Amino acid sequence: MKYKSTRGQVSGLGFSDALLMGLASDNGLLVPETIPDVRSRLAEWQNLSFVELAQEIMPLFIDDIEPETLKRLVAESYASFDHDDVVGMEQLDELTILELFHGPTLAFKDVALQLLGKLFEHVLGERGQRLNILGATSGDTGSAAIDGVRGQRNVDIFIMYPKGRVSPLQELQMTTVADENVHCIELEGSFDDCQNIMKTVFADAEYKAKYQLGAVNSVNWARVLAQIVYYGYASLRSERSPTFCVPTGNFGNVFAAYLAQRMGFPIHHLLVATNDNDILARFFATGSYSRGDVHQTLSPAMDIQVASNFERFLFYYFDQDSQRLTQFMQDFAANGEASIGAPPAEALMSSVAVSREQTLQAMRDVHQQYGYVLDPHTAVGYYAAKNREQNNEASSAGGTVVVGTAHPAKFPEAVVEATGVLPTHPTLQALDGLPMRRQSLPCDIDAVKAYLVESLAG
Repeated sequence: MKYKSTRGQVSGLGFSDALLMGLASDNGLLVPETIPDVRSRLAEWQNLSFVELAQEIMPLFIDDIEPETLKRLVAESYASFDHDDVVGMEQLDELTILELFHGPTLAFKDVALQLLGKLFEHVLGERGQRLNILGATSGDTGSAAIDGVRGQRNVDIFIMYPKGRVSPLQELQMTTVADENVHCIELEGSFDDCQNIMKTVFADAEYKAKYQLGAVNSVNWARVLAQIVYYGYASLRSERSPTFCVPTGNFGNVFAAYLAQRMGFPIHHLLVATNDNDILARFFATGSYSRGDVHQTLSPAMDIQVASNFERFLFYYFDQDSQRLTQFMQDFAANGEASIGAPPAEALMSSVAVSREQTLQAMRDVHQQYGYVLDPHTAVGYYAAKNREQNNEASSAGGTVVVGTAHPAKFPEAVVEATGVLPTHPTLQALDGLPMRRQSLPCDIDAVKAYLVESLAG
């Protein structure tokens, strides 16, 4: 399998090169040159465990790592999860919660980033190289990425996050890590500001090469690849083709579902659930992709108005026309708005925006009815799914699977407000009182570049 860029100027990359490149050198996003068709294998995969299914899917996209080594890396990646089969499926009447928060940092990002860390360690070790990771987080990516590479000798990781806009526990999970290869940067501004700095730094080809920069954000193809597995797994455990409702900020999670559907896994429909940062809901309603102000909400990991992985979806929507895609992204960068002319077909994918009060209502209703506690991100998905089912829209005979993205204990304030219950978890309780390490910087690209250089020189 080879990889190419959505912008059309990079092609023919092997997986390991794509892994280390992260963001394509032409500022596009890397995608596989072909999408495997797995329909003939679904019957034999029906009863595989999560790890076994991952070990079947990964070689379809990774052919430059020895098969037995790859199989071992996959198994090692999920050994630290506290669920017998890595992910859980909790039935709440007609809706199913796909629990993806059983990893070491209690968020769905662990499913991809534990594997990404193992892949980095293996490839860098084989090549005798090192990597300096620069990432941006709206909450969960940072701690999951840090956990995946902490202590590695050939990796330093720099994670930027918006000051005051991640939950206190999310900040603790990042800043209390004592390993010397971990560097946390709080920036004045929004997540979109952090993400823009990251992309601008990567666009400086000379600087990127000199300081051996790599990416862990969902711009890295390996992140998306790992997430395909749980959509395949859940679809094969549903009686009929389900609708997946995905709480969405940067579009990487739902894009993985889109690829799983294209590969032939039995998926009926994809419902994109956003909070008040509704750029995606507006796009699917109007066909116009227009930047808005970033609103601070109960679901901070979704407080995003520019969804990086949306470029990958548009690339396929435009029938892999790189020229049209590039023009669209240039128009958006210049004007804060670009349009495809009309809304996408509802059958393909649809979207719902969920307000603060609706999020709290979902958390309250689920706790009262089932004794089950939702985190506010999963609650956005639950409300969107429930609302669409009640209106007989985007539903399927196979039911609806709501993607559970984080453990409720990561967001105690929101859970207490909605339910009166204080959620806890031993992993988070252990952070209490630990010293925090972080660097405060202005929202300035030169300041970030200078800090990275200074840290590596030390």
